[in-house]
Amino acid sequence: MLEVRGLNSWYGESHILHGVDFDVQEGEVVTLLGRNGAGKTTTMKSIMGLVPRRQGSIRFKGQETLSLRPDEIARTGIAFCPEERGIFASLNVTENLMLPRTVAPGGLDLPTIYTLFPNLKERASSQGTKLSGGEQQMLAIARILRTGAKLLLLDEPTEGLAPVIVQQIGRTIREIKQRGFTVLLVEQNFRFAATVADRHYVVEHGRVIDMIPNAQLEASMGKLHGYLGV
Repeated sequence: MLEVRGLNSWYGESHILHGVDFDVQEGEVVTLLGRNGAGKTTTMKSIMGLVPRRQGSIRFKGQETLSLRPDEIARTGIAFCPEERGIFASLNVTENLMLPRTVAPGGLDLPTIYTLFPNLKERASSQGTKLSGGEQQMLAIARILRTGAKLLLLDEPTEGLAPVIVQQIGRTIREIKQRGFTVLLVEQNFRFAATVADRHYVVEHGRVIDMIPNAQLEASMGKLHGYLGV
Protein backbone atom coordinates (compact mmCIF):
# COMPACT_ATOMS: atom_id res chain seq x y z
CA MET A 1 0.00 0.00 0.00
CA LEU A 2 2.85 2.40 0.85
CA GLU A 3 6.35 2.30 -0.66
CA VAL A 4 8.97 4.77 0.55
CA ARG A 5 12.27 4.77 -1.32
CA GLY A 6 15.35 6.94 -0.87
CA LEU A 7 13.42 9.60 1.07
CA ASN A 8 15.47 12.65 2.00
CA SER A 9 13.92 15.60 3.85
CA TRP A 10 15.16 18.97 5.01
CA TYR A 11 13.97 21.71 7.35
CA GLY A 12 15.81 24.71 5.95
CA GLU A 13 19.49 23.73 5.91
CA SER A 14 18.95 20.83 8.34
CA HIS A 15 19.08 17.49 6.54
CA ILE A 16 16.83 15.23 8.65
CA LEU A 17 16.09 12.10 6.58
CA HIS A 18 18.92 10.38 4.70
CA GLY A 19 17.47 7.86 2.26
CA VAL A 20 14.62 6.28 4.23
CA ASP A 21 13.29 3.01 2.75
CA PHE A 22 10.34 0.96 3.98
CA ASP A 23 7.04 -0.64 2.90
CA VAL A 24 3.62 -1.00 4.48
CA GLN A 25 1.34 -3.74 3.16
CA GLU A 26 -2.43 -3.33 3.04
CA GLY A 27 -4.04 -4.36 6.34
CA GLU A 28 -0.82 -4.18 8.36
CA VAL A 29 0.03 -2.26 11.49
CA VAL A 30 3.66 -1.17 11.17
CA THR A 31 5.65 0.84 13.70
CA LEU A 32 8.57 3.23 13.35
CA LEU A 33 10.70 2.82 16.47
CA GLY A 34 13.62 4.99 17.46
CA ARG A 35 15.04 7.50 19.89
CA ASN A 36 13.86 11.10 20.09
CA GLY A 37 15.15 13.03 17.08
CA ALA A 38 15.72 9.92 14.96
CA GLY A 39 13.40 11.21 12.21
CA LYS A 40 10.21 9.22 12.85
CA THR A 41 7.79 12.15 12.95
CA THR A 42 9.58 13.84 10.04
CA THR A 43 8.98 10.64 8.05
CA MET A 44 5.24 10.89 8.70
CA LYS A 45 5.14 14.60 7.91
CA SER A 46 7.09 13.93 4.72
CA ILE A 47 4.52 11.33 3.66
CA MET A 48 1.81 13.96 4.19
CA GLY A 49 3.71 16.65 2.29
CA LEU A 50 4.18 18.77 5.41
CA VAL A 51 7.96 19.07 5.04
CA PRO A 52 8.96 21.85 2.64
CA ARG A 53 11.83 20.06 0.89
CA ARG A 54 11.82 16.36 0.03
CA GLN A 55 13.52 14.07 -2.47
CA GLY A 56 13.02 10.41 -3.27
CA SER A 57 9.84 8.44 -3.87
CA ILE A 58 6.62 7.96 -1.89
CA ARG A 59 4.08 5.74 -3.61
CA PHE A 60 0.59 5.12 -2.20
CA LYS A 61 -1.33 2.33 -3.94
CA GLY A 62 1.11 2.67 -6.81
CA GLN A 63 0.63 6.45 -7.20
CA GLU A 64 3.63 8.72 -6.74
CA THR A 65 2.66 11.41 -4.22
CA LEU A 66 5.93 13.31 -3.70
CA SER A 67 4.84 16.22 -5.90
CA LEU A 68 1.32 16.49 -4.43
CA ARG A 69 0.14 19.14 -1.99
CA PRO A 70 -0.90 18.01 1.52
CA ASP A 71 -4.61 18.40 0.70
CA GLU A 72 -4.15 16.32 -2.46
CA ILE A 73 -2.30 13.64 -0.48
CA ALA A 74 -5.16 13.54 2.05
CA ARG A 75 -7.66 13.02 -0.77
CA THR A 76 -5.76 9.93 -1.95
CA GLY A 77 -6.80 8.25 1.31
CA ILE A 78 -4.01 8.97 3.81
CA ALA A 79 -4.85 10.57 7.17
CA PHE A 80 -2.46 11.94 9.79
CA CYS A 81 -3.09 12.05 13.54
CA PRO A 82 -0.33 14.30 14.93
CA GLU A 83 1.16 14.01 18.40
CA GLU A 84 -0.33 17.41 19.35
CA ARG A 85 -3.79 16.02 18.37
CA GLY A 86 -5.16 19.26 16.89
CA ILE A 87 -8.48 19.26 18.73
CA PHE A 88 -10.56 22.40 18.15
CA ALA A 89 -11.12 23.77 21.64
CA SER A 90 -14.22 25.81 20.77
CA LEU A 91 -16.03 22.82 19.22
CA ASN A 92 -17.69 19.98 21.07
CA VAL A 93 -16.87 16.31 20.48
CA THR A 94 -19.49 15.73 17.78
CA GLU A 95 -18.53 18.93 15.96
CA ASN A 96 -14.85 17.94 16.03
CA LEU A 97 -15.77 14.52 14.63
CA MET A 98 -17.84 15.98 11.79
CA LEU A 99 -15.37 18.69 10.77
CA PRO A 100 -13.00 16.83 8.38
CA ARG A 101 -14.34 16.23 4.90
CA THR A 102 -15.00 12.72 3.60
CA VAL A 103 -12.30 11.66 1.13
CA ALA A 104 -13.62 8.20 0.20
CA PRO A 105 -16.46 5.80 0.97
CA GLY A 106 -15.93 3.29 3.76
CA GLY A 107 -15.39 5.61 6.71
CA LEU A 108 -17.00 4.78 10.03
CA ASP A 109 -20.30 6.43 10.91
CA LEU A 110 -20.92 8.16 14.24
CA PRO A 111 -22.77 5.24 15.91
CA THR A 112 -19.85 2.92 15.07
CA ILE A 113 -17.30 5.47 16.29
CA TYR A 114 -19.22 5.88 19.55
CA THR A 115 -19.28 2.08 19.95
CA LEU A 116 -15.49 2.03 19.54
CA PHE A 117 -15.05 5.01 21.86
CA PRO A 118 -17.80 4.94 24.51
CA ASN A 119 -16.01 7.72 26.43
CA LEU A 120 -16.61 10.05 23.49
CA LYS A 121 -20.30 9.19 23.35
CA GLU A 122 -20.62 10.20 27.00
CA ARG A 123 -18.79 13.48 26.25
CA ALA A 124 -20.45 14.20 22.88
CA SER A 125 -21.57 17.70 23.95
CA SER A 126 -18.36 18.60 25.83
CA GLN A 127 -16.03 21.26 24.47
CA GLY A 128 -12.57 20.19 23.36
CA THR A 129 -10.97 22.12 26.24
CA LYS A 130 -12.88 20.02 28.78
CA LEU A 131 -11.59 16.64 27.59
CA SER A 132 -8.80 14.76 29.33
CA GLY A 133 -5.61 13.96 27.44
CA GLY A 134 -6.80 10.42 26.81
CA GLU A 135 -10.18 11.60 25.54
CA GLN A 136 -8.49 14.09 23.22
CA GLN A 137 -6.33 11.29 21.80
CA MET A 138 -9.39 9.11 21.24
CA LEU A 139 -11.13 12.01 19.51
CA ALA A 140 -8.11 12.68 17.28
CA ILE A 141 -8.08 9.04 16.13
CA ALA A 142 -11.86 8.82 15.81
CA ARG A 143 -12.01 11.95 13.67
CA ILE A 144 -9.87 10.46 10.89
CA LEU A 145 -11.76 7.14 10.95
CA ARG A 146 -14.85 8.95 9.67
CA THR A 147 -13.13 10.36 6.57
CA GLY A 148 -12.80 7.13 4.59
CA ALA A 149 -8.98 7.28 4.59
CA LYS A 150 -7.52 3.77 4.55
CA LEU A 151 -3.94 4.49 5.63
CA LEU A 152 -3.76 6.05 9.09
CA LEU A 153 -0.55 7.70 10.33
CA LEU A 154 -0.60 7.81 14.15
CA ASP A 155 2.17 9.82 15.81
CA GLU A 156 2.86 8.80 19.45
CA PRO A 157 -0.79 7.99 20.30
CA THR A 158 0.07 6.73 23.81
CA GLU A 159 2.42 9.56 24.84
CA GLY A 160 1.67 10.73 28.40
CA LEU A 161 -1.48 8.63 28.81
CA ALA A 162 -2.48 6.52 31.79
CA PRO A 163 -2.02 2.73 31.39
CA VAL A 164 -5.77 2.08 31.24
CA ILE A 165 -6.11 4.54 28.35
CA VAL A 166 -3.08 3.03 26.60
CA GLN A 167 -4.82 -0.35 26.76
CA GLN A 168 -7.96 1.16 25.24
CA ILE A 169 -5.94 2.75 22.42
CA GLY A 170 -4.38 -0.67 21.78
CA ARG A 171 -7.80 -2.33 21.58
CA THR A 172 -8.93 0.36 19.16
CA ILE A 173 -5.93 -0.12 16.85
CA ARG A 174 -6.52 -3.88 16.77
CA GLU A 175 -10.22 -3.30 16.04
CA ILE A 176 -9.64 -0.87 13.17
CA LYS A 177 -7.11 -3.29 11.69
CA GLN A 178 -9.81 -5.96 11.69
CA ARG A 179 -12.07 -3.47 9.89
CA GLY A 180 -9.57 -3.20 7.03
CA PHE A 181 -7.60 -0.09 7.93
CA THR A 182 -3.82 0.06 7.55
CA VAL A 183 -1.80 1.82 10.26
CA LEU A 184 1.66 3.34 10.36
CA LEU A 185 2.50 4.04 13.97
CA VAL A 186 5.28 6.14 15.50
CA GLU A 187 5.82 4.86 19.02
CA GLN A 188 8.42 5.18 21.77
CA ASN A 189 6.82 2.43 23.85
CA PHE A 190 7.93 -0.71 22.04
CA ARG A 191 6.16 -2.90 24.61
CA PHE A 192 2.87 -1.28 23.57
CA ALA A 193 3.86 -1.53 19.91
CA ALA A 194 4.39 -5.28 20.35
CA THR A 195 0.70 -5.68 21.29
CA VAL A 196 -0.61 -4.16 18.05
CA ALA A 197 2.01 -4.31 15.26
CA ASP A 198 2.94 -6.85 12.61
CA ARG A 199 6.42 -5.41 11.96
CA HIS A 200 8.76 -2.77 13.36
CA TYR A 201 11.20 -0.54 11.47
CA VAL A 202 14.01 0.95 13.55
CA VAL A 203 14.94 4.53 12.61
CA GLU A 204 18.29 6.01 13.61
CA HIS A 205 19.86 9.28 12.44
CA GLY A 206 17.32 9.66 9.64
CA ARG A 207 17.76 6.15 8.24
CA VAL A 208 15.94 2.82 8.60
CA ILE A 209 18.59 0.52 10.03
CA ASP A 210 16.59 -2.64 10.77
CA MET A 211 13.23 -4.36 10.34
CA ILE A 212 11.99 -6.72 13.04
CA PRO A 213 8.89 -8.90 12.56
CA ASN A 214 6.75 -8.87 15.67
CA ALA A 215 7.14 -12.62 16.05
CA GLN A 216 10.91 -12.06 16.44
CA LEU A 217 10.65 -9.09 18.79
CA GLU A 218 11.28 -11.05 21.98
CA ALA A 219 14.37 -12.69 20.51
CA SER A 220 15.59 -9.29 19.32
CA MET A 221 15.28 -7.51 22.68
CA GLY A 222 19.04 -7.25 23.16
CA LYS A 223 19.71 -5.32 19.97
CA LEU A 224 16.46 -3.36 20.34
CA HIS A 225 17.61 -2.10 23.74
CA GLY A 226 20.84 -1.06 22.08
CA TYR A 227 19.02 0.79 19.30
CA LEU A 228 16.68 2.61 21.67
CA GLY A 229 19.08 3.17 24.56
CA VAL A 230 16.76 1.61 27.14
